[in-house]
Amino acid sequence: MSAELDFVARDTRVTRLDTAFRWPGGRHVAVILNLAYEAWSDGKAPGVGPMGNPLPAGAFDTNALSWGHYGVARGIDRLLRNLGRHKARASVMTSGVLAERTPAVLKRMVDEGHEIVAHAWAQDVIPATLTVEQAKADIDKTTQAIESVSGKRPVGWISPRGTPSRDGSRLLIEAGYLWQGDVFDDERPYIQTCENGRIVAIPLTMEINDLPHAMRFGRSPRDFVTMFDDLLANVLASEDQALVIDVTAHCHVFGRPSGAWAYEAIVKTVMERDDVYVATREEIADHVLKTAG
Repeated sequence: MSAELDFVARDTRVTRLDTAFRWPGGRHVAVILNLAYEAWSDGKAPGVGPMGNPLPAGAFDTNALSWGHYGVARGIDRLLRNLGRHKARASVMTSGVLAERTPAVLKRMVDEGHEIVAHAWAQDVIPATLTVEQAKADIDKTTQAIESVSGKRPVGWISPRGTPSRDGSRLLIEAGYLWQGDVFDDERPYIQTCENGRIVAIPLTMEINDLPHAMRFGRSPRDFVTMFDDLLANVLASEDQALVIDVTAHCHVFGRPSGAWAYEAIVKTVMERDDVYVATREEIADHVLKTAG
């Protein structure tokens, strides 16, 4: 494995996997099924919504807030049921505030074998905009809230917008985290080393992600399935190094009937294959440390 300086995280070294690295069973393609179960702080609304015409400056976007709440009201239940039909487990990015608002849902996730991924306190709490002290407090508050209601301490973290503090890796190591997903410069995990320890960085690949897919690019759910099928076929045929494909559904986007079927179609596909390693992010991190760490 080769080492280099991280060009985003402060005072951090990166050790990337060598070409011989493989997933369990000698497989070179891993698929992570992700859900995003998100909420906003009281008095805040999503910055993205279904309406194209902007409101006047200073107006509170009640439309976007109602649209974003769908994930809590309906989307999470539908997507968890869909995963359950195929005995599939997901890594669920979860806002800490939802530990207060929907504790039974977090307990259900753990009971059904899913991984709860700490996703900051709320979607409007973006670590890159915080001081080091504020970022540390957000990690502590979010971690404790999730653990207190789910009975399991989260070991993985992904920031809202995937936009961490430049001290984020060091702060997460300090808080005892195993992995973080706020990196986008690879399709394979790697190890970050700071002065206080190390953490596995698992890139959150964005190609099969419903929010940019539908909300930014205006593509259809059928396109979502086709893009995944094409991507999987091509990496199995042509890539000779291990990599990860993320499949991500936001509960307020593809948690709706119009998109949930597409996510489930992909779940069904990967769960029926034996040439793909389907794993949670915690399992990915564990394998990296056991075999390459």
